[in-house]
Amino acid sequence: MLARKGPLLPDGFFLTRLAENAKQPNQFKTNSQRARFITKNGSCNVAHKNIREQGRFLQDVFTTMVDLKWHYSLLIFTSAFLCSWMLFAMMWWLMAFAHGDLEPRDPNGEPGPVPCVTAINSFTSAFLFSIEVQVTIGFGGRMVTEECPLAIMVLIVQNILGLIVNAVMLGCVFMKTAQANRRAETLIFSRNAVIAPRQGRPTFMFRLGDLRKSMIISATIQLQVIRRTVTTEGEVIPVCQLDIQVENPLRSNGIFLVSPLIISHTIERGSPLYEVSAHSLATEDMEIIVILEGVVETTGITMQARTSYTPEEILWGRRFVSIMTEEDGRYSVDYSKFGNTVPVRMPALSAKELDQIRGVQEGDVPEGQLQGWGLVRAGRGGFRRGGRTCDSSSASRPWYAAQPEKEEHVKAKEKNGQKKTVQLEEIGRKIEVEGLGDFSDRE
Repeated sequence: MLARKGPLLPDGFFLTRLAENAKQPNQFKTNSQRARFITKNGSCNVAHKNIREQGRFLQDVFTTMVDLKWHYSLLIFTSAFLCSWMLFAMMWWLMAFAHGDLEPRDPNGEPGPVPCVTAINSFTSAFLFSIEVQVTIGFGGRMVTEECPLAIMVLIVQNILGLIVNAVMLGCVFMKTAQANRRAETLIFSRNAVIAPRQGRPTFMFRLGDLRKSMIISATIQLQVIRRTVTTEGEVIPVCQLDIQVENPLRSNGIFLVSPLIISHTIERGSPLYEVSAHSLATEDMEIIVILEGVVETTGITMQARTSYTPEEILWGRRFVSIMTEEDGRYSVDYSKFGNTVPVRMPALSAKELDQIRGVQEGDVPEGQLQGWGLVRAGRGGFRRGGRTCDSSSASRPWYAAQPEKEEHVKAKEKNGQKKTVQLEEIGRKIEVEGLGDFSDRE
């Protein structure tokens, strides 16, 4: 990532230029605010209510404390130490009271019995001694003597318990500061997604960028559509999750996030967005969730960044502008244009309607045949894109070969003494070759 003078991001970065959005609004956007499962910053937007078994959270105390907010964690952190100090201070005071160490003595008289803990005259002095023992300060004015074996046992228990409290509290603070979602704060997604033509097909796209120079190792991207569906039996499924294949020549969801990338998904047969058009987009009850996972290069901690796009945040017939230029032998990224889009010419029809117009009717092509926008055999093992369907049984033959006759028809002709006729289709003409049967008989 290249260094920039001044602030890293402009003031209007996350809003992506309000003036431009005002000039280019989505004409199919609705005013109603829809509920969403994942917010734009990646947090879960689900409220859990009426949980009767609250004790399950106490069975995993460490995770519960890490998930708490900072002010609650600091309150528990302070309360744990104060309560432990106060508890053992009460024990030291009771021990001194039972041994008679709190009785007043004449400094000029005879020395009394040896106390359990020296210089403990009140509860305040017992509290100070408790702090000195647990945090191992040791000012030297108070110490445990050999007079009371019980005092030695209490000293050992307080040291062990103090170490446990320190380990748990410091571990919680460390895990909260080193959580994986902190790294996700410097991973940014475009505020809006777009649907624009790419390679002749409608494509769903959004932009992803990393503000840090340190890389995300083994980064993978995953797209899911959450929508409300109704089965043929009438059952309503409020949360139906469908995976979306990310466009990647390597046939995997792995990405190399060295610079901002445009993640795309080609809308074709089998895609959850296959029947979505520009007019039906505003009425769709769906949410597209984006999940980025990887390993932080500097810490080795697995992180995850999330965001989502609702139909109001998907722009039809627009594409992202280029933000990368080459300057002085290195690439420069202009983040002020990170979410900017420009209009493109695109029909308002869905991908399914476009396929029907091109002659690919639903149900006309049997299962197993390559569709009109798939790969068509183009001679010598090569493939080319075409608008016709290709039978899987003839995929191994070159494009100029004729359809073979059925085996029973060939046998019938041979029985009647008819000659075999092979048609070779060439560009602009057909040639019938006869006499192949006589030639084979001569051999």
